[in-house]
Amino acid sequence: MRLTTKGRFAVTAMIDLASRQGDGPVTLAGIAERQKISLSYLEQLFGKLRRHDLVSSVRGPGGGYRLARDMGQITVADIIIAVDEPLDATQCGGKENCHDAHRCMTHDLWANLNKRMYAYLDSVTLDALVNRRVRPDADMAVLRNIRRRAAVGGVREIAVI
Repeated sequence: MRLTTKGRFAVTAMIDLASRQGDGPVTLAGIAERQKISLSYLEQLFGKLRRHDLVSSVRGPGGGYRLARDMGQITVADIIIAVDEPLDATQCGGKENCHDAHRCMTHDLWANLNKRMYAYLDSVTLDALVNRRVRPDADMAVLRNIRRRAAVGGVREIAVI
């Protein structure tokens, strides 16, 4: 399961908006230029973000977008869900009909992963991203080493300390 460009672009655009909104409404054209995202794509994303009350629009000269809530009250999960990004590692969408209309053997594994992904994304606020308080976990080096060993000759045992 991967986060698609829709989710990545939405989060990036919201960080850009949040970091510049102190100067007044932020234009989508400005975000598009700074972040190298298609303006028409941003218009689609911001329509969804507006319908979920994450942003509000200001019409007229000097108009644009601003956050509809304090950035400490907007989580990455809110953004991802607003743009219809699936946060689901199961193949059945949680319906438990993944294997010939029955629950597959790995359903609980993927369902638990879904819960953990959502919990993490719901714990990270836009404020934390804007103020660069999100840091890599110390054990990310372990993940890189596991990938390297797997590419070289296979991993038989993974120990997380």
